Amino acid sequence: MKIIVPMAGRGSRLRPHTLTVPKPLIPIAGKPIVQRLVEDIAKVAGEEIEEVAFIIGDFGDEVEKSLLQIAERLGAKGSIYHQLEPLGTAHAIKCAEESMQGNVVVAFADTLFRADFVLDKESDGVIWVKSVEDPSAFGVVKLDEKGFITDFIEKPETFVSDLAIIGIYYFNSAEKLMDEINYIISNDIKNGGEYQLTLALENLKAKGAKFSSGQVNDWMDCGNKNATVETNCKILAYETEEMSHFASTAVVENSLIIPPCFIGENVKIMNSKIGPGVSVGNNTVIINSNIENSLIQENTKINHGNLSNSMIGNSAQYFGVAREISLGDYSVLDFLNKD
Repeated sequence: MKIIVPMAGRGSRLRPHTLTVPKPLIPIAGKPIVQRLVEDIAKVAGEEIEEVAFIIGDFGDEVEKSLLQIAERLGAKGSIYHQLEPLGTAHAIKCAEESMQGNVVVAFADTLFRADFVLDKESDGVIWVKSVEDPSAFGVVKLDEKGFITDFIEKPETFVSDLAIIGIYYFNSAEKLMDEINYIISNDIKNGGEYQLTLALENLKAKGAKFSSGQVNDWMDCGNKNATVETNCKILAYETEEMSHFASTAVVENSLIIPPCFIGENVKIMNSKIGPGVSVGNNTVIINSNIENSLIQENTKINHGNLSNSMIGNSAQYFGVAREISLGDYSVLDFLNKD
């Protein structure tokens, strides 16, 4: 099986944190979002992953190297493709056409999930869905009495279903999907100025393909700061047994760590209370602070922080008393020095 990961977007809703790091590579509880995504898909797939293909923008050599390492950790071949124009979901998959062979999972890298269903590889496809309170904000599916999908509806104004499409799809024939995508693009069939995957799904269904639904237990967004901080807290809670301790190289003096927390390598925490729901990246120093439900990245310094629902990037410096903050990489915020 192959995993195809379109992730060319810049993550504008998560700025300033995505100005220097693509959103899928932002760590959640010590591990990049996209790494968590492909590892969780591999668990549901229940079989060896042959290849992970990443479809990216112009993110640079270091990002590409990091992505290939993520594939290698799964024991899979890593491939990089580029989508340099935002021409839609179907166009993104088209960019990886060389890898679109056999059975594949297509997963858009802006979401995480928890699921315990077994992937039905006998279906022509499986659309991963989650029951939501307000389906009008999502693309949804309708099911027949046997559990097969009868309709795809984009942002329904009246209620037709509460099963929202979360952006992960299984296809037992990548070649058939590519036939429909190539038809859409060669005939310049657009919706909202873009080539859409949902049209390819509709065309496959019209030709007799049967899609079933895979209902996940939790669907976690990483679209903006608040959602990402909440997702970090949820992941920590799911992994409480693993995340209730800190790295052996961390130094904790006169401080209280309230699990669940992730404390990275070479972190120094002094005279502080950390947690619950806090991730602290490698080489970060925290002094005289009280931090809960927050996401702190690597090589950052915090003094006299009283923070909740906050997100601080890499190599940042924060000295002050603000309660809630979103501070990007290499930023300095100093309320203590009045000069």
